[in-house]
Amino acid sequence: MKRLVILGGGYGGLRIIERVLTPDLPDNVFVTLVDRMPFHGLKTEYYALAAGTEPEQAIRVAFPSDPRLTIKYGEVTGVDLDERIVRFTNGDTLPYDWLVLALGCEDRYHDIPGADQYTHSIQTLGATRNTYAAINNVGPYGTVTIVGGGLSGVEVASELRESRPDLNIRIIDRGESILSPFPKKLQTYASQWFIEHDVQLVSMACVNRVEPGVVYNHNQPLETDAVVWTAGIQANRIVRELPIEVDNIGRAVLNKYHQLPSHPNVYVVGDCASLPFAPSAQLAEVQGEQIAMLLKKDFKGEEYPASLPPFKLKGVLGSLGKKEGFGVMGKVSLVGQMPRVMKSGVLWMYKKHLG
Repeated sequence: MKRLVILGGGYGGLRIIERVLTPDLPDNVFVTLVDRMPFHGLKTEYYALAAGTEPEQAIRVAFPSDPRLTIKYGEVTGVDLDERIVRFTNGDTLPYDWLVLALGCEDRYHDIPGADQYTHSIQTLGATRNTYAAINNVGPYGTVTIVGGGLSGVEVASELRESRPDLNIRIIDRGESILSPFPKKLQTYASQWFIEHDVQLVSMACVNRVEPGVVYNHNQPLETDAVVWTAGIQANRIVRELPIEVDNIGRAVLNKYHQLPSHPNVYVVGDCASLPFAPSAQLAEVQGEQIAMLLKKDFKGEEYPASLPPFKLKGVLGSLGKKEGFGVMGKVSLVGQMPRVMKSGVLWMYKKHLG
């Protein structure tokens, strides 16, 4: 009996499962998915749950149902790479022959005092539920501050503006403009959207600390009723604590086959993998395709190809509320209704396909 264990039922982990559970899966290979939740959460849509514009049911997708797949629910505390064992909070252990680390990311607080204690997150479904409660418990004319003007921060702020027109909303960002990794056309369009919708933009910020009801920017206090943190990510703690080489945000450094160089029976996919691209669901799925192909060769004892094809990413789409959006497809920048419709279409196709 050979055991493939996949830690994490996110975009990368599910793509691997989908591609591995094919008719040619050897009878002696058993696949186990480990996750803390009994369903796949659409993390790219957590911003809408936090803002109160989508119910939780809309961002849940059932895990695959297959007699060859075992699903174990639990919280992982660590992995023993040499003993080939996964450990859980309740004391259980799970042995493996091949392991896929698909544990996703966590907020990165940059050692800012109070940031981890007094801000709200959208990195997990549980955290997003709490963020929804905190934001929607803010009374009329209250203030919500979003720290970080990247894709997540922009989507939270715009969705919240449509959900709660009574609130004062501000985005604090350290760059000259929100959406700094995107083309200037998109930065300008999104900034103008926020100006027209009465969202305060604070640029060139330096958040020094966070206290209850206060965010300090360059040591100047900004009073607020709730703070949402979207100012950076790092790899999951389980990966950061492994005795392996990691990059500056704790992601595992891999060989050309997406494996730990010291333990080639361990693959890493998604936000835990050190790759020359910005983390995204699309990237995790493309990487998952390649890992699934390599695992199938592992199962059959076949040789790997001399090299893997380069990643082909289709682009990035973001929303500005329910009616407008922005995106980059190749070298083309898109703004307005079209990218928002495209984003909704991609989500519908993804849910339909998994369902």
